[in-house]
Amino acid sequence: MKKLLHYFSVGEWALWGTSVVLIVASFCIFDRANYLTLIASLIGATSLIFNAKGNPLGQALMIAFSVIYGIISYGFAYYGEMITYLGMTAPMAIVALVTWLRNPYKGNRSQVKVNKIGAKEWAIMLAIAAAVTAAFYFILRAFNTANIVPSTISVTTSFVAIYLTFRRSPYFALAYAANDVVLIVLWVLAAMEDISYISVIICFAMFLINDLYGFISWRRMQKIQSAEADLS
Repeated sequence: MKKLLHYFSVGEWALWGTSVVLIVASFCIFDRANYLTLIASLIGATSLIFNAKGNPLGQALMIAFSVIYGIISYGFAYYGEMITYLGMTAPMAIVALVTWLRNPYKGNRSQVKVNKIGAKEWAIMLAIAAAVTAAFYFILRAFNTANIVPSTISVTTSFVAIYLTFRRSPYFALAYAANDVVLIVLWVLAAMEDISYISVIICFAMFLINDLYGFISWRRMQKIQSAEADLS
């Protein structure tokens, strides 16, 4: 417990605590029924704070979040979200977990070694993302997916995010932040029909803040690891 208390900075504890309080408060005010949504939100917020530290535990929690979120998305006919998280994000989170565990920084399994990808790989990733987006558009249309345009964009941002996570690039957090914005739009549209989904909007708003912090944290880690490599 002492190690855990000192593992996170005061600011990180404040960020996680604020996320939890707002998520629970929004659930009590707007929902009070869908406990699966509450559980998913709390798991997601916790996974993000561990991801910000480059800790593989964050990926383990992301697997659990992806499964639960996929179930929630199915309930509102957001089949794009369901297919993305159950068929892409969860499996890739498993691969990312293995990759992070195999690439600890200086043997420290609580921090992954930050990676840098080149321009060629960026181009290949974006080309694959475009192909995945085009394919998913027709799949989602066949399923009569609600709000198909933002649902399709969510597939794109999710693919980029999970690819960069697997490759241990700091920019995975920015890709997830972009995905959070898309998801906020999606659930705002859902909340216009069912006010209980406001709690999901609050959840992804907090995820957005956490992901932005995650990018800052990873860039800091990258600079420290690079400086230490130069000294050795």
